[in-house]
Amino acid sequence: MSGITATTNDAGAVMAAASQSPLRLAVRRFTRRPAAVGGLVVVGLFVLAAALAPWVAPYDPIQTSWTLIRKAPSWLHWMGTDENGRDVFSRVIWGARASLLAGVISVTIATSVGVPLGLLAGFAGGKTDMVIGRLVDAMLASPFLILAIALAAFLGPSLQNAMIAIGITATPVFVRVARGATLDAMTNDYVEAARALGSRPSRVALRHVLPNILPPVMVQATLAIAGAIIAEASLSFLGLGQQPPDPSWGSMLNAAQRFLTQAPWLAIFPGAAIFLVVLSFNLVGDGLRDALDPRAK
Repeated sequence: MSGITATTNDAGAVMAAASQSPLRLAVRRFTRRPAAVGGLVVVGLFVLAAALAPWVAPYDPIQTSWTLIRKAPSWLHWMGTDENGRDVFSRVIWGARASLLAGVISVTIATSVGVPLGLLAGFAGGKTDMVIGRLVDAMLASPFLILAIALAAFLGPSLQNAMIAIGITATPVFVRVARGATLDAMTNDYVEAARALGSRPSRVALRHVLPNILPPVMVQATLAIAGAIIAEASLSFLGLGQQPPDPSWGSMLNAAQRFLTQAPWLAIFPGAAIFLVVLSFNLVGDGLRDALDPRAK
């Protein structure tokens, strides 16, 4: 009897899960992962601070004061001041705008180009797939950061050009993800049924294949934002991203390397901000991957 009861309970649980919408099921799976929820909270706090920077930052991030050069953290300046007397806390808050903006826009560029190309390569196949695949292989032959530095140097030092360079460099990954997901989706019965009913190839690709490749693309996009933030910080560190005096975490680290022994807080706080944001985005990406996995319970 106990075995029959357990089987009945399992069947009821399966039916209850099946009756839920995919969105509710994904949200429930995501909220069961404390690390992912914690990462989402940290990301939300940084986004909120960046959006409300004019009201959250206590000082002007580019205002200098020669009487406050390299002051240690205090009640007036929570994270101390830098080599030009500027408030580090205010610059970290405003620097979040540059880093988050670079991450989101770069990944938007990469998905806007990479997903259509990957969908086309996987759906069309043949020579189209071969040509796109060879282009992707050629771009992936160079390390991500090296290629981003080369493109940023070619376009010129600015935050906008850095975002374009990072977006172009991140595109091949999305092409491969979209192509693989497309090939997997095309083996499903609903795609074969749509083709048998005489649907146009464009309708099959956009109506039946594209919606089903979005989950892995969303996961990859979340993880790619973390990589784009690191890339933007690296380009700004090298002078190819956000230009002084506008604050950027990477340029703040570049300026801090000369004062590591006298004023270590100049490197600690922007470095900690990069670490927290990147870690949080990775945790959110891992949580999304588990939540959107149809095989997960």
